[in-house]
Amino acid sequence: MGSVETSSLMRDLLKQAGGVAVVDGGLATELERHGADLNDPLWSAKCLLTSPHLIRTVHLDYLEAGADIIITASYQATIQGFEAKGFSTEESEDLLRKSVEIAREARDIYYDRCTEGSSGDGGNGRILKHRKILVAASVGSYGAYLADGSEYSGDYGEAMTLGTLKDFHRRRVQVLAEAGPDLLAFETVPNKLEAQAYAELLEEENMELPAWFSFNSKDGVNVVSGDSLLECASIAESCKNVVAVGINCTPPRFIHGLLTSITKVATKPIIVYPNSGESYDADRKMWVQNTGVSDEDFVSYVNKWCEVGASLVGGCCRTTPKTIRAIYRTLPKRSTTPPEQ
Repeated sequence: MGSVETSSLMRDLLKQAGGVAVVDGGLATELERHGADLNDPLWSAKCLLTSPHLIRTVHLDYLEAGADIIITASYQATIQGFEAKGFSTEESEDLLRKSVEIAREARDIYYDRCTEGSSGDGGNGRILKHRKILVAASVGSYGAYLADGSEYSGDYGEAMTLGTLKDFHRRRVQVLAEAGPDLLAFETVPNKLEAQAYAELLEEENMELPAWFSFNSKDGVNVVSGDSLLECASIAESCKNVVAVGINCTPPRFIHGLLTSITKVATKPIIVYPNSGESYDADRKMWVQNTGVSDEDFVSYVNKWCEVGASLVGGCCRTTPKTIRAIYRTLPKRSTTPPEQ
């Protein structure tokens, strides 16, 4: 198991949350809803440059929807990606730090709002409840940097090595860790090689920071590359920094079966934050409309996921604060506030 510091962070959060903590939802879709143009290889990381106030607004929307964990806008933010846009290494590292600072600012503003308002439900169904909130620094996969949809296939080519992946991620992970998040979120991990690279990197850098590893699947059995989910989850389970392991950016209908698999090897808390079920067209760089599930259908799965072992639940692509609020309200230990009128 993890060290005392890393394991107690998650244990304390889950205890406060009554056994199941709420993770936030999709970032890019919400940024676009607030007026951001994300048609760019940097995707939601572009807003770190152009409109950081929008990122802060979305973080706040999720906190007011009941999220206990907010994930930074650094999924597609890489030093290499920013340098390709003409930024210096120093400027690129500053943008990574900024992603963590924005999330921490949002948490501070939220706490101020909780103090100003009465604890409980604010107006418009806002949840203003002073609680432990964690900032998770997002580390997207190498495929996310490529911006060609390969995080949905896990195919990095025959020439890709463990060493190359570690070198790619090393400085980025150092910078994010130094910026002061509560933990690192290694998200949408598409293959076993990258999971191994993350685990070795955390060990080589003597990282004190806790982390979670979450994988994605398109068949409900294996991770997207075809690698065994059990083998991937085992890598996470054996990494001392890892305080949770699970699944993200995967259609809701697959989660139950994948959870059942993970419970065979995981003793650590299991995190699930699926997408809306819509499919992504990598060629057109857009989501295919009307292929997902409604918020009501999404939320109907949540307690079943908790029954089979999930203890952190949220949403990924195309989910919204409305989805997260519905998750919060469906959890028996959280829905002690009066229902919305």
